[in-house]
Order: sequence, then structure tokens, then C-alpha cells
Amino acid sequence: MKAFIDQQRVFFNSNQTKDLDFRIDQLQKLKSLLLSNQNRLNEAIYADFGKSPFETFTNEFGLVFLDIDEACRKLKKWAKRKRVRTNWVNFPAKSYIIPEPLGVSLIIGAWNYPYQLSLAPAIAAIAAGNTVILKPSELPSNTSKILAELINNSFDPGFFRVVEGGVDETSALLEQRFDKIFFTGSTNVGRIVYQAAAKHLTPVTLELGGKSPAIFTEGANLKMSVKRLIWAKFLNSGQTCIAPDYVLLPKSMKDAFLKLAKAEIEQASYAVENGNYIRIINDRNIERLKKLIDKEKIYFGGEILEQERIIQPTLMHHVTFDDAVMQEEIFGPILPVITYESLEGAISEVKKREKPLSCYVFTNDTFLKNKLLNELSFGGGAVNEAIMHISNSRLPFGGVGQSGMGSYHGEAGFKTFSHYKSILEKATWFETKLKYPPYSEGKLKWIKRLMGL
Repeated sequence: MKAFIDQQRVFFNSNQTKDLDFRIDQLQKLKSLLLSNQNRLNEAIYADFGKSPFETFTNEFGLVFLDIDEACRKLKKWAKRKRVRTNWVNFPAKSYIIPEPLGVSLIIGAWNYPYQLSLAPAIAAIAAGNTVILKPSELPSNTSKILAELINNSFDPGFFRVVEGGVDETSALLEQRFDKIFFTGSTNVGRIVYQAAAKHLTPVTLELGGKSPAIFTEGANLKMSVKRLIWAKFLNSGQTCIAPDYVLLPKSMKDAFLKLAKAEIEQASYAVENGNYIRIINDRNIERLKKLIDKEKIYFGGEILEQERIIQPTLMHHVTFDDAVMQEEIFGPILPVITYESLEGAISEVKKREKPLSCYVFTNDTFLKNKLLNELSFGGGAVNEAIMHISNSRLPFGGVGQSGMGSYHGEAGFKTFSHYKSILEKATWFETKLKYPPYSEGKLKWIKRLMGL
């Protein structure tokens, strides 16, 4: 691992990545590589999850290609030095800020969207001028293998290298010193990454998770809201970090909500063979999810096909915050529905828990919308929609508190992998004597006068 990093440090210090045209060429090369191998990439992810080409493009590569195109189009603007005003103390001078790459970056991808969550931060790192060591998740082994094959056979390893492996390989990487670490995954592993980075004072971006609520208020457009919510929840079989984790709604809306939700699930006909559903990642997660389903509280679904690693979309009702399903992030196709007597009480319950990665508000009441957005802290979210905020690159994506730190997407990703170097450039034709010895009462009076004191 040290040899890999040393090789990348030599490459970075050669200043090749400082050239903007070099960065654009590498991004376009990556896009061409992915496009020319779409069939193989589709086959790999189908072998891991049963994910269809449609969902692989819309949920994985579509976002990756948009990121590459935007970076290539806007990179010169993002990387341009920015003039700022100079204060009178430094007259005559000019001041500006220069974005510069941090150096050798480590990106640890997540298993649930193995292409998008590995390549999107890599694109941001390359755009900012860094070298990249990418460690994809080992759980979807076929996607990890093909990413390693394609990238390692196509890019200079001093610039962009994929390292495969599990806990041992990741631990060996984290023992080394990087200039930036970007991790996507669970909060527990995020703590380990953060502790390892602290030994070298390495800046870290952590994209984690949490129990993201979907909160309904009286008067919400229930039919449209349920349609959007059900799609967002059961996308990727619920294995999405920003999936709605549970529903909070007034008691008066419960029956109508459940009826509409059941109908929406039935209409969608979720199944791997229909191209709109995927398998749970492994047997361990099947076992974990089984323990979260209280059979006495199933409203709809609940069928588990263990050999196929499939859990049918499941609605649970009569759920309380004390139930097992509310003690951890679900990360699967289970949707608990909790009713509330008052919105104040619902807000209080959300505040008692760790800050979630996302929050979704379904309402047509402007006052209640603003109340929820102002009082609840979360990474990002949507009003009368779910998940789709991730598709707007102008919205920085990231968590807060236990759901993560830092953000990326679009220019925010460029900034995440950059240091903004502040420069004061002073002319030599004039200099005030006020700051130089000998000091005097007269000089002090002038300084105070210039400060308006």
C-alpha cells in the first residue's frame, strides 16, 4: 500500500495534474471507458444484485456521466483564481484566492450503488487535480473486479488506481498518510476512518446515513405524495442511504395512506424479473432485516425468499419508536408507519434522535413547511418529493452530525478536494510607516482614527 501511495505522490509532485486540460482529458477518458464497456458493467452488477440495465443507467451511470460532463464544462471556471477586495491596511495591493488540489486522495466506496458511489467522488477528486486510490466495496465482488480491471488497465497507476480487498486491505490503506480521505458507508465504519485519518491530520469527508423521516401534515396531496414516497423507498430494494426510513403522519391520515401505499406497491409489481427491484446484498443483511420485521405489525408484504435474497416490499403499522425497526437505519424494503397526535410531538421525537442524512416533508401548508425545515436539522432533503434532491448537482450533498461531514456533487465536490490558497500581492511603490518601529502615541492615534475608533 505504501508503494502505491508513494508512486502517486511522485506523480502528483510532477505537477501533471495541475494542468486543467490534463484533468479534462482524464475525465473524458473515463467516460469513454465506461461507455465502451457498458454491457460488461451491466452484467457484473446484475450478477451481484440482479439490477436491470435500466436502473443501472438511471441510478448509477446516468449520474456519473452528468458529473463528468459538468466537470469538463465548468472546470476552468471552478479552478480560476478569484479576486477579492483588499482592505485599506494593505494598500496598495491586490488579493486573490487560488484553488489547488490537496494531493493523494483515498476514496472508499459503498456497496449499495457500487459504481456511482465509487466513481462520483473520484470524478470530483480528478476535477480538482488530485491523484486517486479507489477502494470499492468488496461485497458486490463482480462490480469491484470489473472496476479494478478497467481502470487499472487504462490509467497510469500513479494517477488513478483501484485497490480491491476487504477489511485487511482497507485497514492497511488507512495506516498510510493521504492528503484527503473520502468515505461512504456506515456510521460505525465512518468512526474508524475518522480515527485513522486523525493520526495524520488528514481531512476527511464522511458520507454516512441515519433514519431519514418522511413527515406528512394535514392537507398534503396524499395520492401524489405516496406515489413519490413508495418509489423512493423501494428503489434499490430500500438499500439507499437517503431512502425514507420511516413515515410520520397524523392519525387521521393513516388508513388512507396505507391503502394508497399498498395499491402503489401492487401497481409497481416489484420484482427482479420486472427490472425494478434488486436482491439484498448478502445473507447477513437478510438475517438483520428479518429481525426488524414484527409479524404482528405487518400491514402488507413481509414475504422473505432467503435463497433468492429477496424481501418483498413491506409496510408496517402500529409501530412505535420503541420497536426494533426504529432502533437502527433499516437499509432495506421495510417501511414503518408511525402516527402522531401533534406536529410538535412529532418534531420532538425526531429531535431526540441523531440528525438524519435526509428529511422529506409532504405538505401544502407553507407555515408548517417552514416550521419543519427550520426546526429540524438534517443533511438535505425535499418538500413533496423524496430522494430526487441528489439529482441536482447545484445542491451540495452531505450529512450533519452522525450522518456525515462535508459535501460533494458539482462545484461542491471540486471544493471538497481542493485547498483555497489566499494570496496578498503588494505593490512596491509605496509603504506606510505606521506599522514600523519606533512606535508612538501619534502613530497609535492615526491607526485608531483610520479604524474609526
